[in-house]
Order: sequence, then C-alpha cells, then structure tokens
Amino acid sequence: MSDGVLALACAVCAVLALRQQSRRAAIEQPLWFCVFLAFALTASAATLGALRYGPQLPVQAAHSWLSQASSLLGLPLLGLAALVLARGWRWEKSSWGRAILGLCAFFELARQAGVFEHYRLLLNLLTLGLLLYAALLHWRDKALLGAAIGCAGLLSLAGLWIGTQGTFGPFYSIDVFHALLTLAYPLWLCVLLRLPALPAAELSPTD
Repeated sequence: MSDGVLALACAVCAVLALRQQSRRAAIEQPLWFCVFLAFALTASAATLGALRYGPQLPVQAAHSWLSQASSLLGLPLLGLAALVLARGWRWEKSSWGRAILGLCAFFELARQAGVFEHYRLLLNLLTLGLLLYAALLHWRDKALLGAAIGCAGLLSLAGLWIGTQGTFGPFYSIDVFHALLTLAYPLWLCVLLRLPALPAAELSPTD
C-alpha cells in the first residue's frame, strides 16, 4: 500500500511538471521535462514495488533497476533543476542531455569500481545540498525556504536513519521510508514552482 500511495503522489507531481513544461518559456521547457522524468521514474518504481509486494508479480529486476534510476538519476535532476532556476541559468536541451549522460556514466563507473553505495550516499547528499543552496539564494521567501528545509529533512530522515530494512517501531521500515518520500516529493515540486521562472529571450539561449 505504501508503494501505491508513493506512486500516486509522484504521478500527480509528474503531471503537474508536464503541464508546467507547456506553459513556460522555450528555454525552460527542457528543465521541466527533466523534472517530469524524475517524478515519472519514482512513480514507475513505486508502481512496480506495489505489484511486486502486493500480487507478487515477477517484476523484481525491473523494480530494482527503476529504484536505482530514481535515486541516481531522478533525484539529481531535481537538484539540478532547483539550482538552474535559482541561479537564473539558461540551459539548452544539449546541456540537460549532457547532464543525464554524465549521471549515467558516473553511475556505471561507481558500479564497476565497487563503490556504488558510497557513490549513492555522496550523490544524494550533494543533491540535498543543491536544494538547500537554491532555497537560500531566495531566503526572503519563507515558504520556499521552509519547503526546502522540510523536504531535505524528510529525505535525510528516510535515507540516513529509517532505511528500507527491518522494522521501525510497529511498522516495517520500508513503509515508513515510503511515507516520508510521499511527503518529500510534493514539497520539492513546491520549491521548484516557487523559484523564479527563467525569462524568455529573443536571442538563441546559451548554456
């Protein structure tokens, strides 16, 4: 059930991100597509988790792959989106494409080098750092800052303390983990929506 609720929350976030893509300036549309991709990865992983642990369908391999993609590609893309909006940078499609390819390449290098878990931890901490940095650049917006701190706190609590193994009080840790993510992802979307939109430009945008 916790997988299903997380999937629903992230699916709603993905739809809202896709709607933003069609409403924003052309230079900002690749950014919002990457935000959509990030939420869609998590929604897909959670959906397969619900199918794996509910009716127990044989989707373990796909669920594992999508869970890794959500953590090592989707979450960093959300961090980059927050940074780009907060700094007012103008990234073309090619810049976002290089970012995605770079994240995939570093993931494979970490896997080959046998430091996958260390890489995951470092990447997630850097991503949360980007989120907080983006919010601090607009610290006068108390709602934005509060949402960023709340989101970072929930994700830190989920990843560093709760985890996915064992139990947490009377609950399975994985269910508490999913509950925290269900709260954190909409907060992240709220941060992105409150950050100033990139202005449209007559000239060809530059990286």
